[in-house]
Amino acid sequence: MKWLRWQKGRQQSGYDKMLLATLPLPVAFDCYLLRFNEGSEVPPHTDQNDRGKHLRLNVVLKQAKKGGEFVCDETIYESKRIKLFRPDLHQHQVTRVIEGSRWVLSVGWLRNNKP
Repeated sequence: MKWLRWQKGRQQSGYDKMLLATLPLPVAFDCYLLRFNEGSEVPPHTDQNDRGKHLRLNVVLKQAKKGGEFVCDETIYESKRIKLFRPDLHQHQVTRVIEGSRWVLSVGWLRNNKP
């Protein structure tokens, strides 16, 4: 069971994720708590899918003392703590955490391709 249990992140780059909620229908949705300890990072990538438009809202709960910066080619909205973007279209990454840890609440959903 993946719910409320720490797992390694998809890019195998040192960060951990915990599934908090998911719902397959009517709108595919997931919510994760992400933990980036010192030395962890996420390399540049896009999140491909064939089910629809992927949107993701990341809320930075705790910033690393040094490093751990979110970088994205294009965001819909971005502030110091809030990042809204299309991970299926735009390359994104998190730089290596040099000091401290970074915690993020990440909510994603897929919008159907149908009009």
